[in-house]
Amino acid sequence: MTRITFFIFLLFSSLPLLAQSIEVPKSPERTEGNGPYKQLIIQGVTLINGAGSPPIGPVDVIIEKNKIKDIIVIGYPGLPIDEKKRENYDKDAEVLDAEGMYLLPGFIDMHGHIGGKSQGTSAEYVFKLWMAHGITTIRDPSAGNGLEWTLEHKKKSEANSITAPRIEAYSYFGQGSESAISSPEMARAWVKDIANKGADGIKFFGARPDIMEAALSEAKIQGLRSACHHAQTDVAWLNVLNTAKMGLISMEHWYGLPEALFTDKTIQNYPLDYNYQNEQHRFGEAGKLWNQAAPPYSDKWNEVMDELIALDFTIDPTFNIYEANRDLMRARLAEWHSDYTLPSLWKFYQPSRISHGSHWHYWGTEEEVTWKENYKLWMTFVNEYKNRGGRVTTGSDSGFIFQLYGFAYIRELELLREAGFHPLEVIRAATLKGAEALGRDKDIGSIEIGKLADMIIVEENPLQNLKVLYGTGAIKLNNKNEVTRVGGVKYTIKDGIVYDAKKLLSDVKKIVDKAKEEEDFILKQPGIR
Repeated sequence: MTRITFFIFLLFSSLPLLAQSIEVPKSPERTEGNGPYKQLIIQGVTLINGAGSPPIGPVDVIIEKNKIKDIIVIGYPGLPIDEKKRENYDKDAEVLDAEGMYLLPGFIDMHGHIGGKSQGTSAEYVFKLWMAHGITTIRDPSAGNGLEWTLEHKKKSEANSITAPRIEAYSYFGQGSESAISSPEMARAWVKDIANKGADGIKFFGARPDIMEAALSEAKIQGLRSACHHAQTDVAWLNVLNTAKMGLISMEHWYGLPEALFTDKTIQNYPLDYNYQNEQHRFGEAGKLWNQAAPPYSDKWNEVMDELIALDFTIDPTFNIYEANRDLMRARLAEWHSDYTLPSLWKFYQPSRISHGSHWHYWGTEEEVTWKENYKLWMTFVNEYKNRGGRVTTGSDSGFIFQLYGFAYIRELELLREAGFHPLEVIRAATLKGAEALGRDKDIGSIEIGKLADMIIVEENPLQNLKVLYGTGAIKLNNKNEVTRVGGVKYTIKDGIVYDAKKLLSDVKKIVDKAKEEEDFILKQPGIR
């Protein structure tokens, strides 16, 4: 077996959602959502436009079919609405009274795997969890259910014949090739082939330098975008700075970035008994990487950052997917697991020597402390990257490591806040910056006249408390000393179609309840009989 062939084997045996998950059930025909309307008027809402502008309201937003027609300021906070400003509205328009509520652009999940056979998660389950959390666009970074399957659902989503976010389909490098790609010529031919099939981009895990350069060069010619999870199996050849100079558009996670910051080594300081197929080795040692890199604000650190920004390179950190590494109990006991995590997915999360990201062989205090330090250094780089004008986006990589679709995305917003982003910067990363990275910012990513009507309406102010975006809402004590739940997205609007987000979440709970009943399943913590 050649090295390239062996790497392909590793992809199918251990990396996210490449485990031959073609049997994922197709999403059913859409039965929910109202619209699009000839004209829809969202009245009296406070607008957070996604471009970084401060909130403004009350405003009326006029939508015609699937596009934003107008945005009209119709008064002042605390005063009655000036109804004269509404006299020229179409009397037959559908009206959505959103007085006192908040309107945001639809969220973009830049790392959204559409379920998987190993996790037992259907497309409907995943799509409704995303839509219930206001996610109206996802980038599927590997088309793990098969490129044809993903493109079919992309078309159905565009036609709104299914309840699903918009889908950007990225084929993983080599997907569908009859043999391992072992030359630049093969790489170019493969890129041309997936471009002809309709892929939007390529997800790399690494490759030999000449092969990677050829693939990225051809991707640019074919108009395909690119992302890379710089897998530890290949990062010694090409780190993030190397691939960015070759034309890579964005990176996933953070692998390859500390390696670009090494000053006294070229390879991670692996223990001599390390084995990449041992998941605790893989994740345990990954948590030590940032401490091996140049320290924040040093010459090397600044040099690499400035070069990446000059290349207009995008960082999609996916902080949430590794959070269990720094606090396993928190991730494991998240309150939504009891109602919204499928039995099959819960089983997949448990300590295992086989399931990817189930590396809890003997995870303890020392590993968590190491990862907490790793996060401090990682977050420092990402926040400063944003401060200097670099593009940072928001992705979740859900379905692994106790991170649930939709809920994990909102946690990613909280972690960007922890990294130092102002809440308005968090929302911009989740909307406009994602649209820019996808080359879709003329259509989506902010609430502007002429853009597509992808929006979220929530009753509470998410800038004051991002937790109100969770499907389970946020805990709030009222004036009667009663504990209440507030928030949760109220409406998700895609292409002018208005979805009841809480109803979508209720549908997911029914799917989970049915699976639990069929399997006689009771959710238990690991090791408890």
